[in-house]
Amino acid sequence: MTNRFLIPLAVPMLLFDSDLKRVVSDTGSLLLAFGVGAVATVVGTLVAFPLLPLTSMGPGVGWRVACALAARHIGGAINFVAVAETLNISGSAVSAAIAADNVVVALYFAFLFAMSKEGDDEEEVKEPKQSTTTTTTTEKELETISNSSELEYADPINLSSLAIAIAVASTLVSAGRGLTKWILPQGTSALPLISLLTVVAATVRPLFFSRIRASGTALGIIFIQMFFATSGAAGSLKLVLQQAPSLFLFSALQIAVHYVTLVGLGRGLFRLPFRELYLASNANVGGPTTAAAMAQAKQWKRLVLPALLVGILGYATATAIALSLGPILLRLPTL
Repeated sequence: MTNRFLIPLAVPMLLFDSDLKRVVSDTGSLLLAFGVGAVATVVGTLVAFPLLPLTSMGPGVGWRVACALAARHIGGAINFVAVAETLNISGSAVSAAIAADNVVVALYFAFLFAMSKEGDDEEEVKEPKQSTTTTTTTEKELETISNSSELEYADPINLSSLAIAIAVASTLVSAGRGLTKWILPQGTSALPLISLLTVVAATVRPLFFSRIRASGTALGIIFIQMFFATSGAAGSLKLVLQQAPSLFLFSALQIAVHYVTLVGLGRGLFRLPFRELYLASNANVGGPTTAAAMAQAKQWKRLVLPALLVGILGYATATAIALSLGPILLRLPTL
């Protein structure tokens, strides 16, 4: 029931805020940093899989888990679920992968927090000196603009918005399944097309979807947690303990290459500030909520909203990117 009904509903619900026009216009150079981070995860996957092909998970399973972890490290947990469902990864393999990856991700977040500095970035371009009155007025104007932007997209959770969110998600799921049966081979998962339809709809009608995004997010998170709970219940603790070491090493190597590539390209080629690179990496690996929390904790107030938006972009794009890695991984020579 969870895989058949709840996960297809959770995917569009978590994408209700994926207005691509707003992402492009409001994220600035953080969008570039996020893109570099996504490329860095792809590089990390292509490096890690030949060295650690996860053969202990059984024939034909390793590359699927590698794709799911790549999706997780580009756009967050929702993409891991979408890829796992699309590639028919077993509950025991999902449990083992999540258990090992959560440890690596927690350690990586601690590393990012330790590396980043609080407050304004010292590398930020200095503005011409102005009088105290002008500076104070500018800060107040920025705060007012930020607050008005948040109020514009305020969307309280109530019975009406919950009902509309479920109805809209159900419509998108039905449309996605219908299109999948019509244009794709039989047996193909409908989740990629459901995601695409939701992103298009949210971009075309952002105001409508902004009114139900909070309800959709709340329900979507509940459904995703139910997926993890049922996957864990169906898994084998012995199998998890057997497979966790190789999964831990794979995930650690994948994220390590991601970090080195991100910093190398971001600093060496694009000259992006460290705080944006760290925040983009957090959005890649954890999703919008962890990235926004990091921006808030580090007092990068101007980056809180952009962090949310690039994280949402990860929700919208990571599944397709990770699935496209499958044929490439199958052709790579492994140890």
